[in-house]
Amino acid sequence: MKALLIDDERLARNELRRLLKIHPEIEVVGEAVNAAEAQEKITELKPDLLFLDIQMPGDDGFTLLEKIEPPLPLVIFTTAYDEFAVKAFEFNALDYLLKPVDPNRLVAAVEKLRSHVTTAGEPTASRDRLGLDDKVFVREGDHCWFVQVKNLRLLESEGNYTRLYFDQHKPQLFRSLTAMEERLDPRHFFRANRKQVINLAWVEDIEPWFSGGLLVRLKGGLKVELSRRQAQDFRDKMSL
Repeated sequence: MKALLIDDERLARNELRRLLKIHPEIEVVGEAVNAAEAQEKITELKPDLLFLDIQMPGDDGFTLLEKIEPPLPLVIFTTAYDEFAVKAFEFNALDYLLKPVDPNRLVAAVEKLRSHVTTAGEPTASRDRLGLDDKVFVREGDHCWFVQVKNLRLLESEGNYTRLYFDQHKPQLFRSLTAMEERLDPRHFFRANRKQVINLAWVEDIEPWFSGGLLVRLKGGLKVELSRRQAQDFRDKMSL
């Protein structure tokens, strides 16, 4: 697994490199000292995993993640401050390590990583994918629905929650968008941007948008913006 170390402190990067030597499954392919350099390295090196500091000169670690085009690499935060922990997990962080990094905590984080990769890569995972005619049980407070997957026109991330749009309803589930996306068939659902997944069957209209992107209108009036990169993936997928 390719990892990128992002931290403005050279000593912190060196120490993390030293600690990672006992984990041969993780290959450190590069380092970055700020968010701008990290964006370039992510595009160039395509790492699977980021060890990411939060407070850095320029953009902080959270702002960096907001600027990265999906799919996002896995993220383990490394920071000297514990007050960012809640916000870190809104970004579906795999773990949150305080500096100086405790070797035992790093071992625990790598175990989480192994578990995540094994689960995501299991051959049986495809059997768990939902078909368009499958139904899912949705509950929000006292309200319950039994919804066919084909009627889900949009899924929208709200931290660790996902808002589902179907019929005239838009309940919120305590489940991340990434976890929801893993259950959906990529032939029918498309990751439009970092926060939204659309049902391709509900696309009604498409028009050019800013900086080479696209604006997609869904039946029912919802609008979704695709960045330039995602717009090209969308064109390829839809053979436009």
